[in-house]
Amino acid sequence: MSEQRAIDALEASGLDFEITRHGRVGSLEEAAAARGVEPRDIIKTLVVRRGEGDFLFVLVPGDREISWPRLRALLGVNRLSMPDKEVARDVTGYERGTITPFGATTAWPVIADADLVDEPGRRISLGAGAHGVAVTVPARAALDHLDAQVADISERRAA
Repeated sequence: MSEQRAIDALEASGLDFEITRHGRVGSLEEAAAARGVEPRDIIKTLVVRRGEGDFLFVLVPGDREISWPRLRALLGVNRLSMPDKEVARDVTGYERGTITPFGATTAWPVIADADLVDEPGRRISLGAGAHGVAVTVPARAALDHLDAQVADISERRAA
């Protein structure tokens, strides 16, 4: 079970975490309300392909989106893509919409948007391996545990 793999990884991490089970939600705002956080604290974990067999996790606040030019510049590449749902599942062990770096089948590098650590003590909520299951963790501690590279890689979502 994917959810258990994520929880096992979180327990092994030593991080202070809280699991929330809320079922499927229809919007960012519904997810935030169900998890007891602000929409900006819901973190999307995206799988990005850098090259053949070379992937990474990109963590972006729910109210923002990847700035592809910034991410390409950071990585020093001309092209990045997002794999289809089958490839994403194969390389992470998680279905799209449940992906988390915690307990993924491969510990791909993690790049986190600088907005995630803009305030001390911030807690963020990520998917936890199953639909409607989330984990809330201290942002800085989680990113340190994941050895995440923190950079300005997002922009406000277009309305």
